[in-house]
Amino acid sequence: MAGTKMLKLPEVLTEIGMSRAAFYRMRARGQAPRLVKLPNGHLRVRRTDLDNWLSNLDSPAY
Repeated sequence: MAGTKMLKLPEVLTEIGMSRAAFYRMRARGQAPRLVKLPNGHLRVRRTDLDNWLSNLDSPAY
């Protein structure tokens, strides 16, 4: 676990090109990558969780 890369929420939002509000709407619907809440209250996303979430989004665009 010590080697797991943890991304800050602004880093995730920049990478996926999404606003904070849109991200939280997706999170409320259970469609966002899993967040980890640190003891200090900050939110992080594991790099592996984000990569898995992105790979599961693959769908054909017609």
